[in-house]
Amino acid sequence: MAAIPKGSTVVLVGTRKGLYVFHSRDRKRWRSAGRFFDGLPVHHALYVPDERTAYAAVNSTHWGATVQRSRTLTKWVRGKEGPAYAKATGWSVAKVWNVRASPAEPGVLYAGVEPAGLFRSEDDGDSWELIDALTKHPTRPKWSPGNGGLCLHTILPDPKNPKRMIVGISAVGVFATEDGGGTWRTLNRGMRAEWFPKEKPEIGYCPHKLARDGEDPSVVYQQHHGGVFRWDDRADRWVDISRGLPSKFGFALAAGADGGSAYVVPLRGDFDRTTLGEMAVYRTRSAGRSWQRLTAGLPKPAHLTILREGLGADGQDPLGVYVATEQGQVFFTRDGGDRWDLVAENLPPAMSVTASPFP
Repeated sequence: MAAIPKGSTVVLVGTRKGLYVFHSRDRKRWRSAGRFFDGLPVHHALYVPDERTAYAAVNSTHWGATVQRSRTLTKWVRGKEGPAYAKATGWSVAKVWNVRASPAEPGVLYAGVEPAGLFRSEDDGDSWELIDALTKHPTRPKWSPGNGGLCLHTILPDPKNPKRMIVGISAVGVFATEDGGGTWRTLNRGMRAEWFPKEKPEIGYCPHKLARDGEDPSVVYQQHHGGVFRWDDRADRWVDISRGLPSKFGFALAAGADGGSAYVVPLRGDFDRTTLGEMAVYRTRSAGRSWQRLTAGLPKPAHLTILREGLGADGQDPLGVYVATEQGQVFFTRDGGDRWDLVAENLPPAMSVTASPFP
């Protein structure tokens, strides 16, 4: 298998039947570097340029939940151990939902699992330690699963401060630590959900995806089951920024490289989790104060489903944005969303897409 040229952009697409890797020197013409983990669900995969390593959450009913890594994106190595709960807990890791390197902690890797828990590795994913202060949080007895299970699906290390991190758990809420995981507090003020018509409990919300702002890490965007929100650090609460969107429901969300920019793909609702008659991505460049509908090059009519990891950005200038659908298409733009095209189609149902430079 040919090596991926240095200086390329790489796109990793996790599907229900394996991982697909694509690469391009100009972000116009894309080539396949292969399919890996044939037949196995890959819930999330990403390449970390600073580590020059890729990681993939590969889940198997036979081999278990694993994190695999690659330096080349063409040869993969399974970690010696997957994240696992101690027998005394009575829990067993069913899936790894998310893997994330910590920019402020070189060599450190985190994994979010189902049932909800956060694991940390300091040896490239060969061994894992549970951050048990989160699973021992006082609210833990009341944690309830969402439609996709009780999963810790989003991990947001602070790129400047290794002690700070935010995680999202469905259908529980958002949690934050400022002491390296020793203690955690809920971050749900300002949230609302139709299943809580009057009360505002501490937990029981359903964050679908979170992303930090491209310039200010204290600003966090959230696609919730019932709206898109922005975290206001000064007010210590979430602010609803759904106005201007055709629907408050959706799964995927990605932050742009510039401050105040973010992307979402609204879906009809939890009763019909598809796009609203055509494929449309919405972009804000004002931290959610206004939204722009982006459709040039996207299919119409279309009733497509984009899952929580189905939207990613490559951080380059101009920005490349990528959308993977459950119908097996991968759309991309290399101008921030003004015009879209296809990386690939006819793939198995896609669960995740990430993109980055390959230095």
